[in-house]
Order: sequence, then C-alpha cells, then structure tokens
Amino acid sequence: MFILQVDFPYQGPWGGEMAAGMKELAESIAREPGLVWKIWTENQAAQEAGGIYYFATEQDAQNYLAMHTARLKSFGVPQVNGKIFAVNAALSKIDNAPL
Repeated sequence: MFILQVDFPYQGPWGGEMAAGMKELAESIAREPGLVWKIWTENQAAQEAGGIYYFATEQDAQNYLAMHTARLKSFGVPQVNGKIFAVNAALSKIDNAPL
C-alpha cells in the first residue's frame, strides 16, 4: 500500500467548475492500474492543485507519477511535485484510515 502526493501550480477553475471541467479526467484516473482511490486537492489562495492517491503497489504509483507528470507538462504545467510513501497500515487503522 502506497500513497502518492502530487501538487502543482494551478490557476483554476475551482470547486464546482473544476469538478465539471475535470469529470472525464477523473473517470480516466479511476481506471489507472493499481489505483484504489484519489482525493482531489485544491488551494485557490496558493494557486495550487493536486491529489492524494492510494495505490496497491509502489510500481503502480511510480508508473502513474511518470505518466501524470508528462500529461500535466503537456497541459503547460511548469512544475509537478510528487512523492511516494509506504503506508503503515497498523497505525493508519488506529486513526480511521479507509484501508
């Protein structure tokens, strides 16, 4: 079990407009190999967006990060930050993680 954290500069749209505009992308992401779930993140004040992803394997997370970084750069995003973390399931369950 691995978490991928991604953030990048983003100028909008936000909230409901983002949800409407990114629906097809979200549906595509849902079909990615090894993806268990994704939480979409946005910070309008900091002009950043991204996501927290839960993958079955580290390789799935690495493969997705490489593909997603290339996709975002093709959209004109200048910098993509991504980090992969192993999940400590025992401690996460104590704190109500949806594992």
